[in-house]
Amino acid sequence: MGSDAEKGVFVEEKAIAQGDFSLNTSDATPDEKALKTTKDGKHILVPQPSDDPEDPFNWSWKKKHAVLLSLTFAALLTDWGMTWGSTLFEAQAIYWNKSIPTIANTLSGGIFLQGPGGLLAVPLTQRYGRLPVLFWSQFLSCIVVIGAACSTSYAGFFACRTLQGFFNTAPQVIGLTIVHDMFFFHERTRKINIWGASYLIGPYLGPFIAGFLIQKISWQKDFGVLAAFYGFSTLLIIIFGDETLYDRDPAHRKPRPTGIKGRIELLTGIAGLRATGRPTVGTVFKDLAAMAWLPNIVVPAIWLFIVFIWAIGITTSVTQFVKPPPYLFTDTAVCLLFLAPFIGIVLGEIWGHFFNDWLCNTYLAKHKGIHSPENRLWAVWPLAIIGPCGLILYGQTLEHSLSWVGIAFGWGMGTFVMLASTTIVSAYVLDIYPGHAALTSSWLNFWKVLVAGGFIITYINPRWIARDGPGIAFGVQGAIMAVLFATIVATQVWGKAWRTRFHAPAAEN
Repeated sequence: MGSDAEKGVFVEEKAIAQGDFSLNTSDATPDEKALKTTKDGKHILVPQPSDDPEDPFNWSWKKKHAVLLSLTFAALLTDWGMTWGSTLFEAQAIYWNKSIPTIANTLSGGIFLQGPGGLLAVPLTQRYGRLPVLFWSQFLSCIVVIGAACSTSYAGFFACRTLQGFFNTAPQVIGLTIVHDMFFFHERTRKINIWGASYLIGPYLGPFIAGFLIQKISWQKDFGVLAAFYGFSTLLIIIFGDETLYDRDPAHRKPRPTGIKGRIELLTGIAGLRATGRPTVGTVFKDLAAMAWLPNIVVPAIWLFIVFIWAIGITTSVTQFVKPPPYLFTDTAVCLLFLAPFIGIVLGEIWGHFFNDWLCNTYLAKHKGIHSPENRLWAVWPLAIIGPCGLILYGQTLEHSLSWVGIAFGWGMGTFVMLASTTIVSAYVLDIYPGHAALTSSWLNFWKVLVAGGFIITYINPRWIARDGPGIAFGVQGAIMAVLFATIVATQVWGKAWRTRFHAPAAEN
């Protein structure tokens, strides 16, 4: 590695993983003050950028955010595309001559395969680059959604929806890596919050739009509109996307391809195939396996697991509660109800945009610029109250047929907690494993999507509610969430010791 790369890695790991390096110039040693800083001179840049203008850290603000735009819209469509059909169940049930619960199961296969799809995306991202994985994810998703709209059999429709989940999950896995590739430590949490908000808004904004469309057009044309969104996302990537994987070893660095031919090579992965010095797909799979059970990932991921499992359960079943008596919601009313979780996500974005940075900066000011990754997890504490209260409110409203306002507020509180928790835990694991952004993100996605959403909740929740009633079912869910907050406390107490005892593989790129 060259001196720039060595310095960058040194600052990244020493400042963040070990927590014994000043991030503020006012508290820095003479050697640290010699490093590159922000334009205002207040913060040391972590990691240190090279002198190469093609280094993503050196890109202009405009270019970085154009790339972020192409990423966030693709991430928006991840769960937007899967839950798009949740307000179309009634129309599809008539068309396929199936029950509504049977049609609802068409979501399960796609949600289930988002876990394996995310794991597969990581080796491809590390070997061939971020851009081609993002491009092919959106292009192939567009193709299978067209297939779903044109299906002449229920089995064909089910298969296309399942493949959709497998292909479209990449943006919510590799987004953490792309943020890490372009933005410095002091910028990352806000960018993670934007990326997280985009794919967490999707499950509610998608059905909101689809529900209005189904009142005017057939469900097949409704899916055609979804395919058009994927097509638009593909165009955004073609126009604004760029490869953020930068080979920091000068011995392996090649000039960036130029012209139309070069652009095609970057998008399709041909340029990545020709690159040298990158890990093989097999090596990345080996490193993935080595990180699968690191406690700093698994233990806080349990909190994400429980936050997501209940949120997915509400989203995939809410129409089954509000359309029958006593609520008798019309199609329009159901669509408008999806604004409640959307508002929860927006409020979570606003809250996280300021609170997480305030928490970090306050700690740095009190500890002479020394950063402690576990300090970030204090932001979860208020969520441990809001989340269970939201579930209890939702369940009691349904149990006693109270005003729909209780449904809206309970649902919105849950999505607020979901976004805020995702940002905090993602920022934490990126702090401690800065060289493994894609790997850690894939495992977080695996635990919160594969185990929770696809395999359990869409089958268990309706039966649980039918047996015990929504008051007990959602009350118990709230109690479980409160108990599992202990995983966050445990990470705060033992996280530093775990980092010392359990080591991640060497960084790949």
